[in-house]
Parts: sequence; C-alpha cells; structure tokens
Amino acid sequence: MGYPDLILPYTSPSAFEWNLRHVALDRINAVIVPHTHEVKGLPSQARPVRVESFTGGGDLMATVNRCEADSILVIAPDRRMCIGSKALERLLHMARDGRPGLVYSDFYEETEDGELREHPLVDYQPGSVRDNFDFGPLVVLSRQAVNHVLTHYGPLDPGQTSGVYDLRLRISIHFPIVRIPEFVYTTVASGRSKPEDGHFDYLRPEYRASQIEMERVLTAHLRRIRAFLDWPFRRAQADGRPKTASVVIPVKNRQQTIGDAVSSALRQTADFDFNVIVVDNHSTDDTSRIVRRFAQRDRRVIHLIPPQKNLLIGGCWNLAVHSPWCGTFAIQLDSDDVYDNISALQTTVDRFDQEDCAMVVGTYRATDLHLNEIPPGVVDHREWTPENGRNNLLRVNGLGAPRAFYTPLVRAHPFPNVSYGEDYAIGLRLSREYAIGRIFEPLYVCRRWEGNSDAGLSIDESNQYDTYKDRLRTLEILARQLGNRERA
Repeated sequence: MGYPDLILPYTSPSAFEWNLRHVALDRINAVIVPHTHEVKGLPSQARPVRVESFTGGGDLMATVNRCEADSILVIAPDRRMCIGSKALERLLHMARDGRPGLVYSDFYEETEDGELREHPLVDYQPGSVRDNFDFGPLVVLSRQAVNHVLTHYGPLDPGQTSGVYDLRLRISIHFPIVRIPEFVYTTVASGRSKPEDGHFDYLRPEYRASQIEMERVLTAHLRRIRAFLDWPFRRAQADGRPKTASVVIPVKNRQQTIGDAVSSALRQTADFDFNVIVVDNHSTDDTSRIVRRFAQRDRRVIHLIPPQKNLLIGGCWNLAVHSPWCGTFAIQLDSDDVYDNISALQTTVDRFDQEDCAMVVGTYRATDLHLNEIPPGVVDHREWTPENGRNNLLRVNGLGAPRAFYTPLVRAHPFPNVSYGEDYAIGLRLSREYAIGRIFEPLYVCRRWEGNSDAGLSIDESNQYDTYKDRLRTLEILARQLGNRERA
C-alpha cells in the first residue's frame, strides 16, 4: 500500500509543529503545505504552496496539484491531531476499499483537562448538500476522484470560500462519500478560548460574499444532478374564498409564557376576522388553566386538546389546520414568543394577496424573556431571493420565522409529526410548486430563555436533527429530479 500525501495548512508555528510530531511522518509520502505567510522549519519532504485562502477554489486546486499519491490526507487549518500509524492504515484501507471519493470518521476530542470525549458524525446522504456539513478535521481524498471531477467539470468555483464545498459536491456525484463509524483519531485542545457559536454567522455583513459563493456552487450542483427548479410557479390561492386567519400556537407546559403569546395575538388589528387556535398538548403545569381562562373571556380563543397523546409539534399543526375553526391562512406563533407589532397579521395576509403565494415567511428579533435584544438581533434570512430561493433552500437549515400558510395547501400536504424540522419539510414541499413570500421587517419577537434555549444541544441531538434534515433534502432532491424528467 503506497503512502499518502498529507495536506497540512500552515496557520501558526505551534499547531503546525504539533501535527508534524503527532502524525506518522514516516508513513507520509509528501507534506503539502499551503500557507498565507512565510513559513520556516519545514520537513525535508515538504512542498510549500503560497495561497490567498485555504478554502478558495483556485488555491485548493493549486494545493491538490502538488499531490502525487493515490490518497490525500487533509487536516483542517489550526487543528491539533493525534493519529497513530495503525489508525492511519485503517483510514487508508477504507479509502481504497470500494474506491470512495472521500472518507471521514468519528473522532475523540481531548479537553484541556485531559478528558477524552466522543465526537460522532453523521452519514453522508445525497441530500447532505448544506454547506456546513461536518466531516470533522481530518478527511482522506481520492486522487482519482479529484482528477475525474476537475477534468469532467473544469476548474473549481473561483470564490475565496467555496472551493472545498464545490469539490465535495462534485465528488458526491460520481463517487461514494464514506463515514467510518469508529473513533479513529484524536483532536487536542489548543488552550485557546472556546470559539463563539457560529450558528448565525451567515447573517453578518462580512459573510454575505461567502453566502453568494455558496449559493452559486449549489446552483451549479443542482443543475448537474438535474434537481434545479426553474419551472413556473402554480397559482396558490383559489378565487372567492373569504379572507380569514388563524394564529396557531402549539403548546406544552409553558405556563410562564403562554399568556403573553395569546395576549399578543389578541391585540392584533386587521380588516379581516381572525382567531387564535391553541393546541394544548396535554400540559401538566398551569398552561391549560391559563388558556381555558382566555377562551372563557374571548370567543376568538379556541382551546384544542388532542384526543391522542402521540402528537409532536407537526401533529399539533395538523390538528389545528384540519379543525373547522381554522381560517384561510394559518399563521405561526410559538408559545414562548410574541408579535413585534399589532399589524403583523395584516402585513402577513397582505403579502399573500400581493404574491399569490402558498407560504409567507417573516423576520424575527431575538430577545431574552424580558424583550431585551440579544445576539444575533434581527434574523431576516436575506439569502432568500425570489429568483433562486427555492433552490437555495436546500443549502440552508431553515426558512426563518414567523411562518404562515395558505390553509388548503397544508391540508393537502400535512406536516410530519416531529418537533424539529416540521416547518422545513413543508417549506421544501410547497416551494417545489408554489411561490413563498418574504417579509424582511421584524414581525415577531423570538424570546430565548433557560426553558427553551437549544444552544446546549448534545452532539447526539445535533446529529439526530442534522440527519433528519439531510433526509428531507434527499427526498426532495429525488422528487425534483423526477419532476424535471417528467417535464423534459
């Protein structure tokens, strides 16, 4: 078995020297060193490559072109690794069995106090086209796969951040991408402070250029696999329906916030009739009593308790929209949250009328429980464009909030009975055929507090959620490919 080449970015002397000591260099053919500034102390088999960035398409091609071995081991910038010779052999054997284009594995993380923590990853699917898919900090590329996709499709996207994304999407078309469900190597804490949560990085102005690059790459990928949508939208709404609306609030054990949510909905002013449907999913705290008191005082409040106990958030939505009380439009309000102003319903329904859309997605403002704004502030999802939003939706993990639906269509296309991703599932389905309207001014206040924050998700929970949304994308891509074949 021939030795692999190693791509080891030079970011700092300490991280670089650490990896040189802890990677089995006696089993490495050549060390390819992309660097953005001067480097010193390179090993004898090192091949330096001056680059502008570690992720740009042109720089990535220049780096890979310095490789000669059949397998290319790649370490992410500024990560400290421990990988022994037998672990390296395991990776290389898996990289040759079945001829995958890319191999990655689970790994251990060693904390600063020496504790080893398992870091499992998720399997790659055809729908794993989001740009934040986590392969871990170590992958093995097939030289044959890289050569094939560069020859077949030409140079990588010229952007400064999209090269890695472009390369792995191309590889996925022609070669398997394989996860080894074993903890093959270990990353070691560098002593630096923990980085901030990057969940909302895409909202920052400095990330906008990167978002455009990623969208361009995904669009090209969808065209290659014949999943790109450019057919005309169907008309969403029927003529002659009375214009009414229902605010839908699924709730379970939110005695601290449900009163604020219902009051916020009742304060809305509009030129159409509306009600508030609270789906009380068998609360065991004081929530039911609070909702019951609202319903006794105001006939617009509909208090629904599901007849069964196996409903999650999506199932609660189905119960609401199929009830005889649901209006022409079903408009979201989470039980923790409140509307930003008294005209949110009117603004939302007006957008339905203006664009004849199946769904409207607004903008929210993140606050604490007491309505003090917290980072990231206003979340508006401006990466959505009317021209390409339904295609770019496959790249991101959500549509935004608050969401509103044309009721006849969500009756025809039920929500999945899950508590995560139910809105993304219906958004993907509707966007395939119908326009989705956007409102980029805040309509909604999303309150984050210790009772509802998802910032502390475990790795297993995050993996479960990511796997589910990747599955939704896989199914949607298959449906779009079928639709394109039928229209050909």
